[in-house]
Amino acid sequence: MAQGIARIGKDKYRTEIHVGDHDLVADEPPALGGQGAGFAPYDLLLASLGACTAITLRMYADRKGWPLESLEVGLRLHGVEERRIARTLTIAGLDEEQKVRMADIAERTPVTLTLKNGLPIDTRLT
Repeated sequence: MAQGIARIGKDKYRTEIHVGDHDLVADEPPALGGQGAGFAPYDLLLASLGACTAITLRMYADRKGWPLESLEVGLRLHGVEERRIARTLTIAGLDEEQKVRMADIAERTPVTLTLKNGLPIDTRLT
């Protein structure tokens, strides 16, 4: 299962993140007091959803032997108190029936279901 570490020091809000064998940097944009040195937290959330959607749909098309040429997953976060994500799929190489099926599959990708269903978070001090 996935495991990661996020570390922040004195650099205002730059956060070093290590997950699996990969590293990345998160930060807030200058308008929010950060340095813009990396992805903002909600950017990472959208990136996770986009990656999961694209990978799952590619796997599905490959298993079906469909001639998927390319897939673009557009994502936009809306709202403040009640947040929503708008997801747009741009699919090349498939017929309309296949595209509709891909949109249906997108609604059931692992990250999509996790976000829709919520995920308990248990916090403890060490």
